[in-house]
Amino acid sequence: MILLAIDTATEACSAALLIDNELIERYEVAPRRHNELILPMVQSVLDEAGLSLAALEGIAFGAGPGSFTGIRIAAGVVQGLALGLGIKVAPISTLKAMAFEAFRQNPHELAAMAIDARMGEIYWGVYRRQADGTPSCLIEDQVIRPDEVLFPDGEPLIGVGTGWATYGDLLMTKVNHRHSVIEPQTFPKASAIARLGAVLISQKAGVCPEAVLPFYLRNNVAKKTAERFRVE
Repeated sequence: MILLAIDTATEACSAALLIDNELIERYEVAPRRHNELILPMVQSVLDEAGLSLAALEGIAFGAGPGSFTGIRIAAGVVQGLALGLGIKVAPISTLKAMAFEAFRQNPHELAAMAIDARMGEIYWGVYRRQADGTPSCLIEDQVIRPDEVLFPDGEPLIGVGTGWATYGDLLMTKVNHRHSVIEPQTFPKASAIARLGAVLISQKAGVCPEAVLPFYLRNNVAKKTAERFRVE
């Protein structure tokens, strides 16, 4: 399979080309430069492989959660490319992609993903390693206050993402410290999204370009600050 993947959901920007089991990737932590970087990255991985867009059999992208602007950039790029090529798209959770990479790099069986969502909240999801090394969702992706998160009792884990940098002390009070590892400056990568997306495309589980939507988690991204903190 030849599949392109992109991610612009966080401070990092990346594009990857999966050719069967081989990966070519471009990755840069470059806040507010995603519009500038992503298409040149796409062209760069294609050029290195000596391929054109016409060779693609599918496209995957980090659908969120993450930066509203970043997710929209990725959705717009893949929708435009997929429409022109007539191919399916695999939307991938950015938290799942981070868990996938964490399991590739660490022996832990649990991974707790936390992206700083601003306004006193985090994007949160907990994943368990499956037999094939891929992540299975244990606690569904959600936006939540860090003092309200839940962990599986008593199991060491790897904590990944900027939410751990911002709220690490608070989150660590809820974790079994023994043998737990925290990697707060880790971002999603297009290479992980490519591998997860290839599974969906091969299973005929991709979506039509017209159905590509960002995964915001917050139902109304235009809410006023006061409304988000309103006490019922």
